[in-house]
This record gives sequence, structure tokens and C-alpha cells, in this order.
Amino acid sequence: MTTEETELMEKTRGNLGIRDRLFYIFNRIDETWYNTQLRQRLDNLIDSDFRDTARVYKTSGLLGFYGSLIKSTSGRDRFGLDTIFNASRDRIDGIEAAIANSEETPQFVSEFNRYCANSGKLAPSKFRISVNSYETPNENYVRILAEQGQPLIQQLIQDSGIEEFRQAITDYLTKEKRPQLFKNLADDLEDLCIQLRKHYQTIQRNLDSQPREIEAMKAQELLRLNQELQQVGQEFREHIAAEVNDTIMNKCDCFDTDFRQLQSRMIRRLDELLDSFSVEEAYGRTLMAHPRNATAPLIAVLVEALYYLANQLEDILVEATKSLVANFFQYLKNSVRKSEYYRTLYRLLGNDGGIEQQLDELSKRVSDALVNAAGVECDRYVRESPRFYDEGTFSIYQFRETLQQTSQGYDCENMVDAQPAIRQLLRLDFEPKVSKTIRQTFRQTVNKTLKEHLLPMAEKQADDILQKYNQARDYLEQTLVQEAEEKLARNQRLQVENEGKIKEFDRAVSSINNCLQAMKLHEHLLPAIWQNDSIDMDGERSKLS
Repeated sequence: MTTEETELMEKTRGNLGIRDRLFYIFNRIDETWYNTQLRQRLDNLIDSDFRDTARVYKTSGLLGFYGSLIKSTSGRDRFGLDTIFNASRDRIDGIEAAIANSEETPQFVSEFNRYCANSGKLAPSKFRISVNSYETPNENYVRILAEQGQPLIQQLIQDSGIEEFRQAITDYLTKEKRPQLFKNLADDLEDLCIQLRKHYQTIQRNLDSQPREIEAMKAQELLRLNQELQQVGQEFREHIAAEVNDTIMNKCDCFDTDFRQLQSRMIRRLDELLDSFSVEEAYGRTLMAHPRNATAPLIAVLVEALYYLANQLEDILVEATKSLVANFFQYLKNSVRKSEYYRTLYRLLGNDGGIEQQLDELSKRVSDALVNAAGVECDRYVRESPRFYDEGTFSIYQFRETLQQTSQGYDCENMVDAQPAIRQLLRLDFEPKVSKTIRQTFRQTVNKTLKEHLLPMAEKQADDILQKYNQARDYLEQTLVQEAEEKLARNQRLQVENEGKIKEFDRAVSSINNCLQAMKLHEHLLPAIWQNDSIDMDGERSKLS
């Protein structure tokens, strides 16, 4: 044995998962028939290194393989020389001709003759065989087989050891491994079969519990009507509460996007107003308000600017708020329409029970409330910021510098020259106000307004839905007959389908169980349905003892 073969044996012996699966084959065993020393070396090797191994086989693959092939030959094809071995032929000038005197001797033929003459495997009392030196190997081969026939071939195959090895492999696969595989298969399938069995049985019980007549089905539906209306109202109330909560928690992407757009519009509009603010126009409006005077103080110009900017920002905040509310309620209506309870309500009433009308009306009230809140918010812009005139701030410094510039004269020109400084002064005042509105106060105002309006509406609407029992009953009585017929047909169809699946399941389980029983693996049988339950193979229900 080679070093690699020895190392492989040592490793596999320590692995229980591999050790018992190995077959050791010593091929070309016929060489030991003619060499006593070689046979002793092999026997010693098997005794020393393969003592604990039952699966050791000695074979002659050459004799066994070709011996099996020549069983179907006869003297007509010279026992395979003309067919299986097909002696080589030469082509001369394009004409195919067999050269009999130089016919090649197949290796099997040489080993066959050797087996007959020197192997010592053939009992003289049973086989009287002579290998003549004056005959070619092929002639000896044909003559011996013609004289001895099938008994000699059978003995050759038996001595080759391949049948013993083949039988051992067959027994291993069919008597040992096949039961193990089926046992493992059954163990793997058991949990799945139990789950499928419970699933099919649950479906069957649910279908069996359904009414079988239209009137009974109508009565059952009407009995459930009040419960369904209550469930719809509860789901609507929970849905609205969840949407409001998501909005407040910044989890509503649609609302958050619109509010960020409102913030951007306010910032952008403030920049536009400051960049386009005209001191000359503000100065003129001040003089128009005081016809007796020909000049105006810086304070008056700033007052006009405060009113102008506050009112312009109110317009844009109101417009953005209306768009925000309209988009949110449209999103809310779409979300409600996609819900299962909304479809159930339509089935029970033939309409949505006034949900969309309530949302439309509430949208108007919320919009009015937030528009009013936006007006209040921007109206406060008219007042200067509390710390605007504090000592040490940049704003008071800017104010004094601007006042110093505008006090150089009493006409409009000095005011107009100070326009950049006045714009900067207004920016210092308005930017913190607007930032506080869009980043702190107004979002909280919107959230509180939505919560105060939507949650009471959802509660009231849930109660209103429950009060529509009479309307739902009248509507359902008109449609229940058709629905009941459709449901009966659907239940029958589902029952047939489920019974078909049960039969298919049981056929598969039965096939596997038959194999398991044949292998005496009774403790690993898979659970069936109809064989063990109260449903027979024809679909009739009868309690089995």
C-alpha cells in the first residue's frame, strides 16, 4: 500500500460518519493465484491493517467483467472474438481484409487461458480442461468454451469475486442505507406533515361550520352586522389616531414634505421682500398719512416697513397653510379609501357612511383655524423683537448708525441713501421672527389643531357608523341573497379544492408509509388526515371509532 492510502485509512477510521461507509477492494486478485508469496503478503496486510473492517473484497475486474459479457455469446461469434473483442483488421489498397494468422489476442483471452491452466480454481473432477501449446491462444479459448460452456463461465465469474462485491453493495444500499434514508426523510417531513394536516383540517372545519342554506346564511350575516359596524367604527377611529400620531411624530412623509415647502416659501419670500423693499415708497406712505408734515422720522419709515413686511408674510403663510391642509386631507382620504374597513363599510351600507363628507367639512374648519393662526402669528411681526434695542447688540448699533445717516437732512434723499442700512436693520429684526415661526411655534400650532379636530371627529363618526344599523340591514337584505348564493358556491368550491388537496396529501403520505412499513419502520410513520380523522375518502363525515 502507498503512503497516501495508509494515511487515508488512518483518518477515516477516526471518523464514524465515514468509516462504516467504506468498501475496500483489492482488484487483480488473480495475480495471487499464481504467486504464493504475493498471496501471503496480501493475507498478512488484510490481517494486520483490515482486521476491524468487514467490507474487504478481492476481485478480478477483468475476468469478472468480460466473463459477464461472454455469457450471452456462442460459438457462432467465437464467444465474443468476432463481436465483443472484434479482432483488429487492416486495410490494403482500400480493400478490407482480415489477417487471420496475425489475429491479436485480447488480454482477457490470455488471462482466461491462464486461469484454466494454472489457477488451481477448477476442480479436475468437474472440469477436464487442456490448454494446448500447438493452438493459438484464441483457438484454445474457443475450444475450451465450446467444450465446457456456461458452467465454466459461471465458475469464472464466481472466482472473480465481482458477484460477492455486487451483492454486498446491493445489500448495503437496499437493506441498510435505504431504510436510513427513508427514516431521515420521515423525520424531516414529520413537522411539515403535521402543519399541513392542521392547516387542511382548520380549513375543513371552517367550511363545515358555514351555513348550507341561503336563509341561514342571511340570518348569520344579519347577526354579525352590528359587530361588523362596531369593528368598522373602531378601525376608522384607530386609523385616524395613528395618522395624527404619525404626523405629530414627523413620520408622515407627505405632510413633512409639504411643511418643509412651507418653510422654504417663507424664507424665500422674506428674502424677496427685503431685497425689493423701497424706502422711498414707505416714506411717501408716511407723508400721505400726515398731510400737514413735509418730513418723516426714521421711526415712521420703519413702522411702515414693519406693517408692510408682516402683511406680505402673512399672505404667503396663509397661502402655504391652505395648500398644506388641503394636501394632508387629500392624503387622509386616499389612505381611508385604501383601507379594508372602508370596503367593508361600502359592502354593508352601499356608501361610506359620510366619512368623506366629514373629512371635507373638517378640512375647511382646520384650514380656517390655521389661517387664523397664521394671521395671529404674522400680526406679531409688527412688534419689534424684545431684545432688538438691547445695549451691546448688533441691532441697536445698526439702528444708531442708520439714524446717524438719516439725520443729515430733512428731505427724502437722505432716507433713500440709507436704504441698504434700513434693509439690513429690517433683516436683523425679521429673520429671527420668521425662523421661530417656521421652526418652533407654527408646527406645534398645526399639530395641536389637527389633533383637536380629527380625534373628536373620528370618535363621533365611529358612533355614527354604529347607529346606521337599520340602514345597513335594509341595504343588506337587498343584496344578501345574491351574496349568499355566491358565498355558498365559493364555499363548495373551496371545499372540493381542499378535499382534493387532502387526498393528494394522503396519497403522498400513504406511499411513504408503505415503504416505511415494508422496512419495519412503524414508529416513523407520517400522520395522514382522512385515515385518522372524521372524513372518509368520499368526503362524507362520519365519526370513526
